[in-house]
Amino acid sequence: MKKVFVFIITCSFLTISTLAQTVRSNEEGTLNLNLKKAIDIALDENPVIRVAEKEIELKKVADKEAWQALLPDISVNATLQHTLLAAEMKLGGNTFKMGQDNTNTVNIAAALNIPLFAPAVYQNMKLTKEDILLAQEKARGSKLELINQVTKAYYQALLAQDSYDVMQQAYNTSKLNYDMISEKLRVGRVSEYDLLSAEVQMRSMNATMVQAQNGLTLATLQLKVLMGVTANVNIYIQDKLENYEPQLVLPQLMDYERTLLDNSAMRQIDLNMNMLERSYKIAKTNFLPTVAFQLTGQYQSLYNDNWNVFDYSYSPSANFVISVSVPIYRASNWTKLQTIKLQMAELQDNKLNTMRNLNLAAESYSSNMKSSIAQVNSNSIAVAQAQKALDISNKRYEVGKGTILEVNQSQTALTQSQLTYNQSIYDYLINKSDFDYTLGRETYLR
Repeated sequence: MKKVFVFIITCSFLTISTLAQTVRSNEEGTLNLNLKKAIDIALDENPVIRVAEKEIELKKVADKEAWQALLPDISVNATLQHTLLAAEMKLGGNTFKMGQDNTNTVNIAAALNIPLFAPAVYQNMKLTKEDILLAQEKARGSKLELINQVTKAYYQALLAQDSYDVMQQAYNTSKLNYDMISEKLRVGRVSEYDLLSAEVQMRSMNATMVQAQNGLTLATLQLKVLMGVTANVNIYIQDKLENYEPQLVLPQLMDYERTLLDNSAMRQIDLNMNMLERSYKIAKTNFLPTVAFQLTGQYQSLYNDNWNVFDYSYSPSANFVISVSVPIYRASNWTKLQTIKLQMAELQDNKLNTMRNLNLAAESYSSNMKSSIAQVNSNSIAVAQAQKALDISNKRYEVGKGTILEVNQSQTALTQSQLTYNQSIYDYLINKSDFDYTLGRETYLR
């Protein structure tokens, strides 16, 4: 009985511990998030980044295969040939038997091949080095693009969250006004018109707040997708757009032609140009000779009339060959050179066009940032003035010198100014993110 009692107590303790851990994990299901944490999670969980890293590993394997072409090639070959009916050769009225009928011939050969001079292999080794650099730059470009997308999605969620807070605050204020006017109507201090106006204002704010809630849900879901987080994980953003106002600075005047060289697309174009130049040198090796060394050794036994290969009499032989292959003429070699030259010219034009488009984009983002800063400064003052106007209209209404229409208009003006203020900060941050991405800045790369 004591053992049974101890067993029951132990099971109960384990059950309680399990339930406690479950409750704790549910409490920890909410992910407290800021911008840096969102980017770090996305870089760890997004499959696009893992694919890019695996592509680099594949290029490194290809690089090993390139230099392994210079290593010796050793092969062993064994054959057993059974002659049912040997061929005959007739010459000058005489017949010669080319072997013996119903006999076995065994040949065991080993060969060693070493390339002594292979210019195409040397150039291929350099080409794979360039290919690794290109894969690394593509991975960097994927990271920069993901960082840009996550950053903008984070700011979008932040705007949706702040907009919801503004609308909720406006709804709460309108509801307080409605409750206050209801009480005044009960004692006969205001008219029914004031109550109806307050109710219309409250219901309008409630509908707008529901729309803001839907927008926040969609923005959060988009952020989760980019981060690679499952939809059942709750996200709480510990941030506000107004916290970024001190960080709004005018973009410095700079030579975009020089700074755009860090752009991932420009770097990839340069690396592709290097690979085309290397491919051109590889194509030119088709006009160069190649030298190879081959060493062959074999054991051979002929015309055995039994199947016991271990009783055969074998005779060894060996030889080595140094072969030189000199290309004289092949029309396709000239065509390959011409094709690569055209590809290089085409890539150069693409580089010029890409540079112009990126330069235009950088100028546009810079101009938008300047405009957003001016709007933030103006909207910040507008919010303060709208708040003061609302306070005045409330006081006037309380003492009977104002109307409910003035209160509603002041509340709407305050809500609109707060939304515009948040929107102007958001516009700056979005353009700043695109500006950094265009310039190829690696602010958040680890």
